[in-house]
Amino acid sequence: MMDTFTVRDLREHTGDLIHDAEAGKLSLITKHGRPVFLAVPFTQDLLELGLRPAIAIKLYQEETLTLEKAAKLAGMSLEGFIEKLGRLGIPAVNYSADDLDKELKDFE
Repeated sequence: MMDTFTVRDLREHTGDLIHDAEAGKLSLITKHGRPVFLAVPFTQDLLELGLRPAIAIKLYQEETLTLEKAAKLAGMSLEGFIEKLGRLGIPAVNYSADDLDKELKDFE
């Protein structure tokens, strides 16, 4: 999940922010409860995919955004976003074992 830091936190938690970035995590920085900026790790995906798609994919993988919202953030159609995920080896549908069992029972 994405960590949230306040501007005041930055003085005391700069190391945590850097650690999150090194771990590939996005971090949101707020001031008075309002988002001010997003700290985005500088990764190969960012270079290859571009800012919007890289953030959208990361937030989708973290289950912060739905597939539809991630596609919109990426500036892509839903179909195009699903194709991009497939080319990257990222599943577009992520069922837990329990969810899959429930779905299969509905077909019986």
